[in-house]
Amino acid sequence: MDWIFLSELAINGALTGLLYSLFAIGLVLIYKASSVPNLAQGGLTMVGAYVVLALSHDAGLPLWLAIPLAAVIMFGLGFGIERVALRRLAGRPVVMILMMTLGLDIFLRGTTLAIWGGTSRSMELGVSYEPLFLGDIFVSRIHLVGAGVAIGLFVAFMLFFRSRTGIKLRAIADDYMASWSVGISVERGVGLSWALASVVAVAAGVIWGEIQGVDQALSLLLLKGLTVAVLGGLDSILGAVVAGIILGIIENVGSDFLDPLVGGGSRELIVAAVLILTVMIRPHGLFGRHDIERV
Repeated sequence: MDWIFLSELAINGALTGLLYSLFAIGLVLIYKASSVPNLAQGGLTMVGAYVVLALSHDAGLPLWLAIPLAAVIMFGLGFGIERVALRRLAGRPVVMILMMTLGLDIFLRGTTLAIWGGTSRSMELGVSYEPLFLGDIFVSRIHLVGAGVAIGLFVAFMLFFRSRTGIKLRAIADDYMASWSVGISVERGVGLSWALASVVAVAAGVIWGEIQGVDQALSLLLLKGLTVAVLGGLDSILGAVVAGIILGIIENVGSDFLDPLVGGGSRELIVAAVLILTVMIRPHGLFGRHDIERV
């Protein structure tokens, strides 16, 4: 066995997994405040990437200005989505809210297709594609940059959830009625979680837009982000990062062994298998809180 090649697969898989964590962090932010998985996170990521392109390529702004401006726009969009579409469903069954997020994802994909078309566009961040070697191991530069962004967001949100506002969001996720009774604005807290998840979507859209181009296919990465979130625990930021690394390694190393046997395409099979096994064996994930309800 070529241990250097195996190490290269594992390291690059871990970096790719951290990029999946960018989707998972957005999912966790909303789940921690509303206890509802957000199936529109893929669509928000796609829209975030298109907004950056509109500001940089179409409006002519430099990327260092276009990206934070896009984050501000998406922050407002996240608040707007919660206010217009989701607040009306307060108190309704969770499945209705889940279907609303799915409908939002479909709507966002259709809107971007109508405005920008279906042709893939490049992000052009300026990251070099020249080989980067750590000893004998090749590492992708853009994946390394993306991993750094994911870790930076992880640290920022870990600190955020220790702040006064972050603690309020955690209280909202625990019990809406109790939060209302002590004067916490539940509506504002849930809206803030959507706004923050939309900002994370900009980071994911920029990095993945550089890797595979910006088009409607960006939203389809939600499946891997959701798998990471479920594996790590839907209410755990740490779990999103650790599970991303685990899934990335399993996917990259596993596909190298399985592709010759099944003729290729085993990556999606591996991700689906991890999601199914996690739900069957450990539904609250590696770091998720396991609440026991007494009847």
